[in-house]
This record gives sequence, C-alpha cells and structure tokens, in this order.
Amino acid sequence: MTDSITIGVSSCLLGEQVRYDGGHKHDRYLTDTLGRWFRFLPVCPEVGCGLPIPREAMRLEGDPTAPRLLTRMSRMDLTDRMLAFCEFKVKELEGENLCGFIFKKESPSSGLFRVKVYHDGIATKNGSGLFAAAMSRHFPLLPMEEEGRLNDPDLRENFIERVFSYRRWQLFLASGPTAGKLVEFHTGQKLLMMAHSPATYRAMGPLVAKGKELPLPALLKSYEELFMKGLAQHATPKKNSNVLQHMMGYFKKELSAGEKTELLEVIREYHDGVTPLIAPLTLLRHYVRKYDQKYLLGQIYLSPHPAELMLRNHA
Repeated sequence: MTDSITIGVSSCLLGEQVRYDGGHKHDRYLTDTLGRWFRFLPVCPEVGCGLPIPREAMRLEGDPTAPRLLTRMSRMDLTDRMLAFCEFKVKELEGENLCGFIFKKESPSSGLFRVKVYHDGIATKNGSGLFAAAMSRHFPLLPMEEEGRLNDPDLRENFIERVFSYRRWQLFLASGPTAGKLVEFHTGQKLLMMAHSPATYRAMGPLVAKGKELPLPALLKSYEELFMKGLAQHATPKKNSNVLQHMMGYFKKELSAGEKTELLEVIREYHDGVTPLIAPLTLLRHYVRKYDQKYLLGQIYLSPHPAELMLRNHA
C-alpha cells in the first residue's frame, strides 16, 4: 500500500463535462489546493450507468427514504438502472482504499444532504442522491462531504482532518497491527480525540486496555468505529481550549510566570474568537521543541494535516 490519499469526487467538480447539459462545475479549491495532497477518483453515476451527454434533466420523486429517479419531461423511471450501477460501483470502490468522498450538492444521484424530493409537484429538501445514499450505507465510517459545504471553514477542517486520520488508520491496518501496536496508535491520537469528543476518548480507553482479551479483528473494528465517529464530532473552541490548557500542564516547571501568563492570554483570545487556533498552537509547539517534550512530540494533534492547507488559521 502506497502513502497516496485517494478521494472519490463527483466528476463534474474536476472539470469533466459530464453534466446533463454537457457542462461541468469545476471546483478550483479541489483541483488547485486539495489536489496537491489527494489523488482524485472521479465518479459520475449518470454516465457510469450508461446515460448520454447531454441528457434530459432528472429529479427525485416520491418517498424521501426510497425515492424514484425520473426524467423531468419524458417521465422515464431510471431508478432501477441507477441502483444497479450503485450496487456495482460501491463494491468496485472497496478496492480503491478510499479515504473520503466529495459529492456534488443538490444532485439527484450525488447530493449528500438536503436534495429536493418531489411529491405531488411540491419539493422538499430532505433527500439524498441515490449514489450518495448507497455510498453512505456501504461505507458508513468513510469521511464524506459536499463541495458547497467545504466553503464553511469549520466543516472543511473537520472533513479534511477526518480524511488524514482515516489514512493514518489505513496505514496502521496495513502495518501488521497487534493489540500492543494499537496502544501506541491510540496514545498518539489522545489530544486529537479529546478536541473532538472527550466522551468517545473515554470510551476508547477501556477498549484498548482490554485489547488482548478480544479477538484482534473485533478489537480493530470496534476501535475504528469509535475513532471515526468521534472525529466526526466537531472540535470547538471550548474543547480545543481544554486541550491547550492540558498541554500547558506539561510545562509547569519550565515556564516562567510571565510565559504562563502570556500563553493563558493567547488561549483565552482563541477561546473568545479573537485569534485563530494556530496562534496558541504555534506558541505551544515552540515550547514542545524547546524542552523536547517527548510525549507531546508524538501527538497527532500538533500537526493532523499539512500546515499549507491553513485549516487552523481562521478565527
């Protein structure tokens, strides 16, 4: 297994002219920024199931929990054709070591959230595209997001952080995992998990501690579920501030009274939304390196994704 990070993406977002009108929805942030770190695997369910370009527009109709896919004018029902493609495609994607998927919003095949579903001519935004729903069922722990929601800095940071975390987990699984190695992996994730979900982190502790008493496959499956579901909860200024203060506790003897006051002030400014997370983290990283704090040097929280992505630079 290579160290490449493979992300599934709706083809039109990469500039491919596969939309019903023959156009595309090229997202420059994906190709120009994320493309430096991710290998994209394009998927267009409409083209994949054999529909032409251009083609008649489609929409979802009926029960939002099991909608039908119909062409708008000719009223052709393409549901079974699309579902057959979905069943084939999700199984094919099992071999791609996906670390995430970015879908096209509002698409009747690929929209993940709030897709229009029509009933008696009235639309309600409470559905999911057929392919996106199939992906969610088949890969329940895989990080997934819509391209439009990536404009929100908090949603963008959470998604990308989960992608890199999922890749670390994949590499761990490929390394010949043991219960003992899981303890080491878990130790490095401590502060990251505390920033996302302290309750989940507390639940992971007993699982890892009793790891040798469980069959390894069951142990790894249970850990992965807690790991990814915990990371799906957003890191907030309050939770991050608690983690920063926890880190500060490792320098009780090294820092002067003035340095402690300065650090607490920077943490408070972050908590109050005055400065971004990168401000207190930069100061703490300086102390970690200066005093060679071995435990903190091993914490993924300090660098869970490339600094060039600037995900922690927004207030």
